[in-house]
Parts: sequence; C-alpha cells; structure tokens
Amino acid sequence: MYCRSVCCNRWSSEERLDGKTVIITGANTGIGKETARDLATRGARVVMACRDLERAEEARTDIFEDTGNENIVIRKLDLSDMKSIRAFAELINKEEKQVNVLINNAGVMMCPYSKTADGFEMQLGVNHLGHFLLTYLLLDLIKRSAPARIVVVASVAHTWTGLRLDDINSERSYDTMKAYGQSKLANVLFARSLAKRLQGTGVCVFSLHPGVVQSDLWRHQHQCIQLAVKIFRVFTKTTVEGAQTTIYCTVEPNLESQSGGYFSDCAAGSCSRLASDDVLAQKLWEVSCNMVGITWQ
Repeated sequence: MYCRSVCCNRWSSEERLDGKTVIITGANTGIGKETARDLATRGARVVMACRDLERAEEARTDIFEDTGNENIVIRKLDLSDMKSIRAFAELINKEEKQVNVLINNAGVMMCPYSKTADGFEMQLGVNHLGHFLLTYLLLDLIKRSAPARIVVVASVAHTWTGLRLDDINSERSYDTMKAYGQSKLANVLFARSLAKRLQGTGVCVFSLHPGVVQSDLWRHQHQCIQLAVKIFRVFTKTTVEGAQTTIYCTVEPNLESQSGGYFSDCAAGSCSRLASDDVLAQKLWEVSCNMVGITWQ
C-alpha cells in the first residue's frame, strides 16, 4: 500500500453537484463506474452511456444501493457505430434540459485489429472519433448549460507514438500499442483544440491520465502481460484511485484558467511535445471532421 500511496496524489473534496447533469461514457465498469458512483454521491443526475445495457443495469443497481441516488439513468451508446452515437445524442437533446458535464471515458486498449461499423480502426474509432462526434452533437446543449465542463480520459500512452495522418486507420500496418497511443494522442489534441474554440463560452475542457489502473482494459493483452499487471499491482491504481483525476477535473473549482490542459494525479501534468502542437491539432481536427462527416470550424 505504501508504494501505491506514493503514486497516487491524495485528494478529496466536499463539492456538491446537486441539480447538475453528468454524462459518462463507459460508466458500467472500471473507472467510469467509480466516477459515476462518486458523482452520484455528490447529488448529480448521472446518465450512464453504455454499450452493454445488462452490465449497465447491474452497475446502476450497485451505485443506487451504495449512494441512495435515484437519479441515475442508463442510455444505450455504442461508440463504434455512428448511428448509435447520433441516436443517443438525439435522445439526450430531447430528454435532458441541461448537460453540465460530459465525461468522455469509454475506451478500448491494444485490441486485435478490427474496424468499427463505419470502417474506422477500432481504437481510433472508439477512443477518439466516437467521442469527437458525440461532443459535437451535444455541444449546443452543453453551451446552454454553462458553466460546464468536458473531460476527456486520455493516457500517458499519448507519448508512445505520433499521428499517422497518411494511414490513420492503420490499414498498411498495424501495431496494437502504436494504434492505442495514436488514439490517446488524438484525445489530448482534441481537448486542446476544443478548449481554444470554446473560449468565452463558459465551457472548459480537460484531458487526463488516470494512471495504470487495474481494470478490464487489459483483457486483450497476452496472458504474460496480464500476469505482470497482477504481480506488480502494488504499483498500480485501483479503479477507485484511477477515477480520482477524472473526478478532480469534474468538480474542482477554479480550473477555468487551465482549460485545454492535461492532468495527472489530480494536478496539472506535462504532455508530450506533439500533444502541444497546434498545427498537428488543426490537421487532426480537419481529418476527424471529414471522417465522421461533419463541418465543425
């Protein structure tokens, strides 16, 4: 426990979210579920946006029994399918009067090569493009709910590689780690670009590294890697600990001046040189708009 406590910044807050609405993608498991539990405890209306409705219902029941918050709802969202994303956004825009926080949390990590329903490499499609489109479709509602926040769960893996804009779907060659790193770099660049575009709107944007977390994200890894994670678990974070930086970026007051920033261990962190490249960010923005079929200046 000593080693873990060294790795995890001890942070706590009594901040309440009564009357606020929070959407969390991938909220049925891992750090998404623990984020939902914490924000429900703070009184928020929590919309759990999940692909697997059965697991989502189990998670919702668990969180309700733990927090007593009845204002937790489940909505179907498959980030690997643009039709599902558009249907989810249409429903939210119709049902919800406000969205004060959007937490782009769901993701896949180092999976075998596959494509989304729309032909995108799976990690890029789910981790970046799905959330890119979702944010675009909900942005008007989020702006009307200001002050509001958009929190993007990225990773230190953004430092592993660059962007292969000439082969962004990894069709010529595929490396699981590089493809994952590319999707996480895209997360950080997206948050940076979006924050600049939202200056003066009352909407802040943050990206973050949750830490090396004991979660289902390791399920696609070789058994040797999974065993190593278990052996060295004393140096990793539990899902509760891994959720803390997301919660920090959601509830900590007075972060407006740091919009666009990258956080780690509940504090401002340092991202890679490429993640701070505004020219690269603009290129990614244009490519992303073209891929998902939207016009977003």
